[in-house]
Amino acid sequence: MTISQEEPPKQGIDTELEEEADEFPNEVEMTLTEHLEELRSRLLYSLVALTAAVATCFAFVGPIVTILQKPAGETVKFIQTVPGEFFFVSFKVAGYAGFLIAAPVILYHVVRFVLPGLTRKERKFVLPIVVGSSVLFVLGIVFAYFILVPAALNFFISYGANIVAQTWTIERYFDLVFVMLLSTGLVFQLPVLQVMLGVSGIVSSAKMFSVWRYVTLGAVVLGAVITPSTDPITQTFLAAAVTVLFFGGAFTVRFLGK
Repeated sequence: MTISQEEPPKQGIDTELEEEADEFPNEVEMTLTEHLEELRSRLLYSLVALTAAVATCFAFVGPIVTILQKPAGETVKFIQTVPGEFFFVSFKVAGYAGFLIAAPVILYHVVRFVLPGLTRKERKFVLPIVVGSSVLFVLGIVFAYFILVPAALNFFISYGANIVAQTWTIERYFDLVFVMLLSTGLVFQLPVLQVMLGVSGIVSSAKMFSVWRYVTLGAVVLGAVITPSTDPITQTFLAAAVTVLFFGGAFTVRFLGK
């Protein structure tokens, strides 16, 4: 007489399915077409938010331009060298400012799209990383606006002030300002990258601290590369900020490890 023993394997399979469901909470099975449809809708919402933000900034481009001109001070006179130069600069200003305003909405839809594919452990870090990235990006822009941009402009104004008149084209000025603002905002994402590497186990905090000399040297080189101005003051400020950010990220990874 043969006795069937197929129940234990079935119970083992059920346990594995329960563990997988617990690891991926609220997971929804979707076809490739459904994934593409969701991606299209997320992109559409992001595009609508970006368009609305750019249009709003273009309607108030005058006050925005006034705010961005303040770091240059009163000694600089702005001119346009070709007809319609300021008109096209207004589009550029509205585009950059609109992107900054719409960035939280775009980031939200990116997170909502990738969230179903993350494990429960990974989801714990989504909100802190998103919030930390947003805060650091804003801090980078503020740091550039109040420290880096004035330092660079003061160097250019003081150098040769008794020889040449300070008359700048409006387009070149805003190109300089926007490059410094956006590049500094991106550089301030360094701690977020460190935390992501530390949480995933790719790089430990001990390894980060062990390469601090190379990071300091790299910060100096990075300051010389991403700042369009060639003055040593701006490069020194940015290099110091990168070094502080690196150590802050390393300490954060060590704290999370404990």
